[in-house]
Amino acid sequence: MTKLYTRSGDDGTTGLFSGARVSKNHPRIEAYGTVDEFNAVLGLCIAATCEGDKTEVIGSILKQIQSRMFDIGADLATPEGATNEARIVRIGDSHVAEIEGWIDQIDGQNQPLQNFVMPGGSELAARLHLARTICRRAERVIVGLAHTEPVGEPLLQYINRVSDLLFAMARLSNRLSGIQDMPWLPHGRA
Repeated sequence: MTKLYTRSGDDGTTGLFSGARVSKNHPRIEAYGTVDEFNAVLGLCIAATCEGDKTEVIGSILKQIQSRMFDIGADLATPEGATNEARIVRIGDSHVAEIEGWIDQIDGQNQPLQNFVMPGGSELAARLHLARTICRRAERVIVGLAHTEPVGEPLLQYINRVSDLLFAMARLSNRLSGIQDMPWLPHGRA
């Protein structure tokens, strides 16, 4: 039986998919580690959806995005030109088009946005807002990596669109739960 621990990272390094070893705080590791964290919170969102009810379509889309996050993790763990590059899926224009289609589908069910919206509402909406903020952090970390190493433009576009989709899903989740968007009221206005 293979053991879960390998001891190979005890020196503060980890292996990329190419076989190269880098520090565990390398920007590439920060990038795919944050994507992994985002993927875990997507699991929390999925757990708040139910088959057979109004949120089922949200859960179905989120499950597909989770799979893409594994692709993104592999993409980020495999520098361009690495020996194992042919074994991974790079995020491409078709993935971006797919997510834009989902944004249109979900946001088309929402009322036009009139104000900034406070995060929260239903349990699912609150989880989706949390996921959105972690997705934005993942995007910032990936952009930081892109300043020092090549990162595919479609990957950057995809992760940017995912946070937009999560915002639209949070609003739809509230609507499906009969909860109104809570608008931001700047200080001094009531």
